[in-house]
Amino acid sequence: MIDILYKSSTKTAYILLVALAITSIIYNAFIPLHGDEAYYWVWSHHLQGGYYDHAPLLAFMIKVSNFISESEWGVRLSAVFSMSIAGLYIFKLTQKMSDDTTALNALFIYCSVILVHAGYTLVTPDAPLILFWSLALYYGYIAFFENSTKAYLLLGLFLGLMMMSKYTAILFAFTLVFFALIKRRELFRDWRIYAVVGISSVVITPMLWWNYQHDWISFLFQLTHGSTKTLDINFGRFLEFFGGQFGVFTPVFTAVLFYYLVKKHAFFSNEKLFYISLSILVPLLFFFYKSLLARIELNYTAPAFVGGAVLLAHIFQRYGLKKTFKAGIITALILSAIVRIAFQTHLEIVQDRMYGNREAIALLETYAKTSDAFYGDHLTIAALMQFYLPRHPQTQIYTRTRFSQYDMWRGKAKPKDGLYLTQNPAKEKLLKVFSSVVLLNTFTCKRGPNGTKTFYIYRVSKAF
Repeated sequence: MIDILYKSSTKTAYILLVALAITSIIYNAFIPLHGDEAYYWVWSHHLQGGYYDHAPLLAFMIKVSNFISESEWGVRLSAVFSMSIAGLYIFKLTQKMSDDTTALNALFIYCSVILVHAGYTLVTPDAPLILFWSLALYYGYIAFFENSTKAYLLLGLFLGLMMMSKYTAILFAFTLVFFALIKRRELFRDWRIYAVVGISSVVITPMLWWNYQHDWISFLFQLTHGSTKTLDINFGRFLEFFGGQFGVFTPVFTAVLFYYLVKKHAFFSNEKLFYISLSILVPLLFFFYKSLLARIELNYTAPAFVGGAVLLAHIFQRYGLKKTFKAGIITALILSAIVRIAFQTHLEIVQDRMYGNREAIALLETYAKTSDAFYGDHLTIAALMQFYLPRHPQTQIYTRTRFSQYDMWRGKAKPKDGLYLTQNPAKEKLLKVFSSVVLLNTFTCKRGPNGTKTFYIYRVSKAF
């Protein structure tokens, strides 16, 4: 059976990616949206060159998928598409560097880990980031090692689209700079590298223009996001973040990858392997440093494991680590299966923020009048209300919470009479905005293995 899979590696790769995409689409239909996903979906109904929280490309991708479906699985089509194409180019890049067997092994690694299954399930800016990181890594390889002018031009395009996806794409630009400085200084005399800069600059013009119009608000937010006002080092946070990498990329694969990156000095003597290694080390080392200063989300390092899958496949093949490879695949698949099943059966434990929102909003809808406005206490609640309420009415936030795109859209408009949903008692807070506040109902559901959480539904009227 195994021999059949490797006999036609390219065919197997396509079958695997199509099968994973189809099963993910079906799977995603049975999981309620995360608040952040709903927030990005709201963006797709307000297309613009940038947003307070992120770069804009994901909103445009969701806008396209809206023509297919605006259900949960439809919103997540962008993630399924992005992760699948990224997997294809990981296969193609490894094929270029090595052989069909190693390429298929790289794809098996990619398709087995929790990080990728999460990417197939939740739509976030990481999805297009990983897509265009994979494409840029592939065409950068062809540009540098096959001297293709077309590849240089495509590298510029995909680098620009990557930066339109998520600001951390700048780390890939640093990867290219470091590679040129250390291995290929002659690139600085090649007009094509400046074409890369020019094309990517043109692609990100809408984002730059939007930020310019809004006093660079999105850039400033990202500069402070994941940072602290002091430079106090916290090794506990670092160890937590470092250990988390063994979870998202699974223990065997992470251990082997880190060991050989250190032992072989990032494969410094081999230019091709060094190029791939840099694409891993730059984001990893940057976020390891950041984790000493602030709490960093585990998904921030996701792009590093694009090259990680390629390099790991090479390591397993070069050093004949067949048993370790099989152990890694089996471990990764078991862990991914456990997480996939848990999302269906124990959502209140593995991701409690996704649990109960849809039901609470359905209860709120029973109190709705035709003229009602709808308010949430946080961007995620407001976005989920807009997604799950019939006809997707505009929602707003008028109580104190963290600044978001909702504040930019609201401007100076005064609130109207309507319904307010929150997870905390809010009468005192609401009386600062409305003169009449009436608690209509509450909805209590599970949270964690033994806890609960309660939603409060208020009718608010007569704004000051």
